[in-house]
Amino acid sequence: MTAATIPALPFWAFPALFATGLVAGFVDSIAGGGGLITLPVVLSLGMPPRVALGVNKLQATFGSGSAAWHYRKSDVVSLGDCKLGVLFTLLGAVGGTICVQFIDTRHLKQLIPILLLAVLAYVIFRPKLGAEDIHPRLPRTTFYALAGLVLGFYDGFLGPGTGSFWTMAFMLGLGFNLTRATGYTKVMNFTSNVTSLAVFLAAGQVVYTAGLTMGLGQLIGAKFGSGMVVSRGTRFIRPVFITMVLAVTIKLLYDSAKNG
Repeated sequence: MTAATIPALPFWAFPALFATGLVAGFVDSIAGGGGLITLPVVLSLGMPPRVALGVNKLQATFGSGSAAWHYRKSDVVSLGDCKLGVLFTLLGAVGGTICVQFIDTRHLKQLIPILLLAVLAYVIFRPKLGAEDIHPRLPRTTFYALAGLVLGFYDGFLGPGTGSFWTMAFMLGLGFNLTRATGYTKVMNFTSNVTSLAVFLAAGQVVYTAGLTMGLGQLIGAKFGSGMVVSRGTRFIRPVFITMVLAVTIKLLYDSAKNG
């Protein structure tokens, strides 16, 4: 089914989609997890799952791109430092997007909540984690090759919790503080979002009116969210990050229980 076969959306849907994008962009630019807000709304409009995922990738690209841009303007992120990460994330996302067409994701879906719970526990019991930059544990080339390929593949293959995994990876691997890790995470999210979006566009599985309406909300929400991160720092991000990791974990556990 292509976007052309989807019935026209009612007028009232567009303000709702814009507001959803606005809220999701704000939350996602701070701690990830915006898909928990956007995807259910898109599905509630009666779109087939693949088309809903295509719309979600389109609007998420606007949000992650806006957040990455504002983190760059605030000097939280150096795009020169991201080149290797972008390259390996792109390669990983291409592989993941291709493999998801042929491989059963059921077992991986059962594993992800466990990994997210580990992230949650580590952040809670290490209250000083991300408070300031520390000495990196890995050379940048090694880090970006490993994290980019693995997390890029995961985002193209499945996706939930990718932002949380990237943020944790930057803090543990390169020793970034939480604000800096959040900024660099948005650059990598943007890379894998664009890669996956290209596949959905090629398959005609995007409703442009819905995706662009949400994308406009994402642009604005991400601008304000990233601005608050830059001005308020780690103490502001930490509780939001913990809340969103917990929310994603609960959602995945619920889905797993419901389906099986």
